[in-house]
Amino acid sequence: MHAPSPTTVTTLAELETLYGEVGEASRVKETDRLIPEYRAWIEAAPFLVLATSGPEGLDCSPRGDVPGFVRVADDRTLLIPDRRGNNRIDSLRNIVRDPRVALLFLVPGMGETLRVNGQAAISAVPDLLDSFSIDGKPPKSVLVVHVGAVFFQCSRAIVRSDLWNPERHMPRGSLPTAGQMLAAASGNRVGGDDYDRALPERVRATLY
Repeated sequence: MHAPSPTTVTTLAELETLYGEVGEASRVKETDRLIPEYRAWIEAAPFLVLATSGPEGLDCSPRGDVPGFVRVADDRTLLIPDRRGNNRIDSLRNIVRDPRVALLFLVPGMGETLRVNGQAAISAVPDLLDSFSIDGKPPKSVLVVHVGAVFFQCSRAIVRSDLWNPERHMPRGSLPTAGQMLAAASGNRVGGDDYDRALPERVRATLY
């Protein structure tokens, strides 16, 4: 272990001195409920990232569906269907033991993002699950998120990354495929070309 260098930040006071004061706009944009303007962003978002915490550590998981898939029940409550996945349920395992969650909503083409912090519970009430059915297939559960704080994030990260520019999209062959990554991680026990060939149809058939 190396001793901390003189430039290592180890206290809140040092951190706040390094970055300076928070601007007024950054303070007042945070609300404890979903104002209509923030609700509009959630209802337009087809994608979010869910962050959770548990005894084994942190988890960050993507969630996506048609815009409006996250239902605004009221100005302090969001409902998020948990669609089919790989059954690792890392996020859900965390929520059972630590209800704190953070959400980051993205809308294609928009520079701003929307952030929601709160606490979540996992509901398996049949009527609620049925209300989220697609093609007759309900989710296994619904996250009931009780909103604690909401605010938008400015566009700098999206602008710097040029995220929505189709000219920056990478050719699919430029990175390892799912089958290649799986084969490498498993010592070639699973994955490979057969996995890649079957994957598109498997994804299509198991979306819901």
